Amino acid sequence: MLSKSTSQPTIGVLALQGDVREHHRMLGHCGAVPVTVRRPEELLAVDGLVIPGGESTTMVKLATAFDLLEPLRKRVADGMPTFGTCAGMIMLADRIRDGIEGQETIGGIDMTVRRNAFGRQVDSFEADVSLEGFHPGESSHPFHAVFIRAPWVEEVGPSCRVIARVASGEAAGRIVAVRQDHLLATAFHPELAGDVRVHDYFVELVKEA
Repeated sequence: MLSKSTSQPTIGVLALQGDVREHHRMLGHCGAVPVTVRRPEELLAVDGLVIPGGESTTMVKLATAFDLLEPLRKRVADGMPTFGTCAGMIMLADRIRDGIEGQETIGGIDMTVRRNAFGRQVDSFEADVSLEGFHPGESSHPFHAVFIRAPWVEEVGPSCRVIARVASGEAAGRIVAVRQDHLLATAFHPELAGDVRVHDYFVELVKEA
């Protein structure tokens, strides 16, 4: 049940690393009430959660230090709508390639993600991605995406739906956004794009949960 109303869900942004302020701004534009999440009690108070970019191994260590890793796993498993961007995508993956030995995730999405697939920080770039399966009319033009040390998705299971691929260039066709039930993940940073479509899609997902 939404904590305020069906038109204004409360959505947390995991504030361990990454573009927390930018996600707050985008969620606010889409009609949600954004709040910061650093503690288990704050996690329990939200209708949905955004896991921003950062460094996935560091993020796991910080989540463990803040006693958040197991509560995150439980809320995701219990059906809390969750949106992971870049490192957040890695955190929601059931399987990782090129991770460090013993690297943990929250899990929940039946996919294999390759860490740093597009290269290191110096290889960051921008590219158009083609949106698939969005609401009618929302996929009619490409989404200009920002990739920073980004992963990509190499394999998806039968319950995981592809919603965006790189439109052109050397990486054309690579899967960079997926949805599985209440979980959404992008390899890129939609909070930096000035385009609210992906955040709006997630806010609608939270309302429908």
